[in-house]
Amino acid sequence: MAEQPTNEIMQFLAGQKEAMVALLAELVNIDSGSYNKAGVDAVGARLRQHLESEGILCETIPNDTYGDCLRAAVPGGPGNGQILLMGHRDTVFPDGTAAARPFRIEGDRATGPGVADMKAGLVMNSFVLAAFKRFGGAPCPLVGLYTADEEIASPSSRPIIEAEARRSRAVFNAEPGRPSGNVVTQRKGAAFIRFEVTGKATHSGVDHRGGISAIEALCRKVQRLHALTDYEAGTTVNVGLVKGGTAVNTVAAEATGEVDIRYQSLAIMEEVLARVQRICTAEELPGSRGRILHEGRFLPLTPSAASKELLDLYASSASDLGFAVAGEATGGSADSGFTAACGATTLCGTGPVGGNPHRDDEWCRLDTIVPRAQALALTILKMNG
Repeated sequence: MAEQPTNEIMQFLAGQKEAMVALLAELVNIDSGSYNKAGVDAVGARLRQHLESEGILCETIPNDTYGDCLRAAVPGGPGNGQILLMGHRDTVFPDGTAAARPFRIEGDRATGPGVADMKAGLVMNSFVLAAFKRFGGAPCPLVGLYTADEEIASPSSRPIIEAEARRSRAVFNAEPGRPSGNVVTQRKGAAFIRFEVTGKATHSGVDHRGGISAIEALCRKVQRLHALTDYEAGTTVNVGLVKGGTAVNTVAAEATGEVDIRYQSLAIMEEVLARVQRICTAEELPGSRGRILHEGRFLPLTPSAASKELLDLYASSASDLGFAVAGEATGGSADSGFTAACGATTLCGTGPVGGNPHRDDEWCRLDTIVPRAQALALTILKMNG
């Protein structure tokens, strides 16, 4: 590992906090819910403007339905495969949230929609790419991937993520660092299923006997679905949204539900999803019908010997910079499960430290944005040192 480029990169990043925070404020103040293509693309356009101002080559991968993907590349030495820095631009928040509670700083914390999950990570990755571009490139090629729809299980971004992962020796996914300061080495997989139940509408006072209640059929499914939860195995099943009926005095002809399933391993995933699918499509009442309208899924991120080595290298870099980092598990899912399943050694939660994602009181510790950027850059340098 050459001493001079390392020092220059560390010094450059050390002086960028103000610029990082300014860019973060701009991104947070853009509504970019997963289904808001214009907003997600606006975040991408601002990031592209920043990257290209640093001389970084960018490519837009268009999509007609969701936001476009943005790919940024920094040439490097003849290392064994590229290193992928990854993050998503979409949030879970509806349009109007950015105006209602814009980016705000209180002490060393910033708040605002998506400030930690994961716009701070996008900013951090962008400045790390800029640092390597300024000082002669990385030991091997670097790719920054800015995806569009992670919060809804990456329906358009997943093929792009997997293609990049297959070309990558290592992946750093800049989801927020844990409130403890740790990175993420294990995640549950997840599936999200929206299903519909149909019955037969009748007047509930005149012909109750002739009706087939889609709501009753759905409620029976909810009970059967929730019974699949197995805490010891780490499996949870939760119907979080239901809707049905047209009037209080009408036997409901239609109802819909949305179910969240979490699992620890691919083997458990196949088993539990098969059971969930059978329940969603079963005839609960004579004459009722069930069908699945949409299904999306995340793969689990499971530790491996290679990911342990990458964690140790990252922890060593953090220690060199004066802070401690360990790995921890979380029940949340992310795109890092896709990259790991493709065989790319993956470390997640490398972004600035944050907490309360998906909530109105989401926060990011601004005093961690530079150290986490430096730790990522130093780890990359050590990989070919």
